[in-house]
Amino acid sequence: MKPRVKIATARTPDDGRMVLYQHDRDFAIEINGQELMHSRHHESELELARLGCAHLKGCRAPSILIGGLGLGYTLRQALDMLSPHAQVVVGELLGAVVEWNREFLGEPNDWPLRDERVDLQTGDIVELISRSKSRFDSILLDIDNGPNAMTDSGNRRLYDREGIQACRRALRDQGCLAVWSAEPSKKFEQLLMSCSFQVRRFRVPAYKGSKSASRFVWVASENEIVLPPGGGEPRPPLRNGSRRNPKRPRKSR
Repeated sequence: MKPRVKIATARTPDDGRMVLYQHDRDFAIEINGQELMHSRHHESELELARLGCAHLKGCRAPSILIGGLGLGYTLRQALDMLSPHAQVVVGELLGAVVEWNREFLGEPNDWPLRDERVDLQTGDIVELISRSKSRFDSILLDIDNGPNAMTDSGNRRLYDREGIQACRRALRDQGCLAVWSAEPSKKFEQLLMSCSFQVRRFRVPAYKGSKSASRFVWVASENEIVLPPGGGEPRPPLRNGSRRNPKRPRKSR
C-alpha cells in the first residue's frame, strides 16, 4: 500500500495551517487537520459548473466568474461546456492553491489554468465581484465550505446580504448565480430570495455513485425561465406572523 505523503504546507489568512497531501494519484487539502477537499470527491464540483452554466449552451462568447479554484474540477467542467470564445475569470484568495494547481493538481484535469480562455486573479473575491457591474453571464461560487466559512472568516462577507447583492449587480440580464455548499442552509435560501432572486436547490452527490454523501448547489436568477430544471423550490418566509395551512375554523352549530 502506498503511503500518504505531505507535499506542501501554507498559512491561511486566519493563520490556519493548510496542507496538501498525496496518496497514489489522489490529492487532498486539509485545514487545521480537517479535510477541505479531496480529488476523489469532486462530483459536486462538476455539478456546480453543469448547473450554473446550463443556460449558456449555444452562447457564442459567455463571460463567467468562478470564485474559488480548489482542485480545478469546476474550472475544467466549465471549460469543457463553454464555447472557444468564452472568457472565464477565476478568483482565488490563496496564492498557495494557485501554485499547487500549477505544480501538482493540473494533470488530473488536463491543466485547465493553461487554457487561453482563463483569466486568473488572486485576491479578495468580494472586491472582484463588487467592481464587476453587469459583467458575467454566470457566477459559480465554491468559496471555503459554503456559507459556513472554514478557511477564512472574511469569506462570510460573500454570503451576507451585501455580498449577494454585489453578485446580483455583477450579473448580466438572464445571468445565474450558482453556490456550492457542504451543508443545507434555509437561512441562506431565504437570503437569496430576499435579494430578488428566484431560487432552485439541488442536492448533488459528493462523488460519483454516492447515494448517501451529499452536497448542495443553489442556482439563482432574477429570471426564473433560465434556471435549470429540477431541484427544490425554497419557499419565501411568511409575513406578519401568518402560518401555512392554517386549520379551518369550525362551523357554528
